[in-house]
Amino acid sequence: MTMEQTTEGVVDAVVLYDGRLLMVNAGDHWTLPSGDPEPAESASATAARVVYELTGYLVDGSTPLSQQGAEAAGARRAVVCQLLSETPSGDARLEADQVRWSSLAEAVDAGLSETVRVYLEGHTPV
Repeated sequence: MTMEQTTEGVVDAVVLYDGRLLMVNAGDHWTLPSGDPEPAESASATAARVVYELTGYLVDGSTPLSQQGAEAAGARRAVVCQLLSETPSGDARLEADQVRWSSLAEAVDAGLSETVRVYLEGHTPV
């Protein structure tokens, strides 16, 4: 058994459900829920925590996406998360109009990292 390494740098949470992607309003654009890890926190734990804190949805950060240069200090990471609750809690930091489920086609064009775009393109219906 190996332990997942702790993470430095921003972690993006990729939450897919029913053919749609969870996105949050970042002021002038929509993006993935993301945040910085706490001390000794894995990328998977960071993704799950950030999604819950921002949106109120409970998720399991289950699959870190591989990317070139991810080992470099401060590199952005992405984790695919499984939705565990279809209804968000009332503890979300963001208001309901600041959270939405976007189509994959729309999300691919939203300025996401190459790693996330490639992953989503593999899941976009033809």
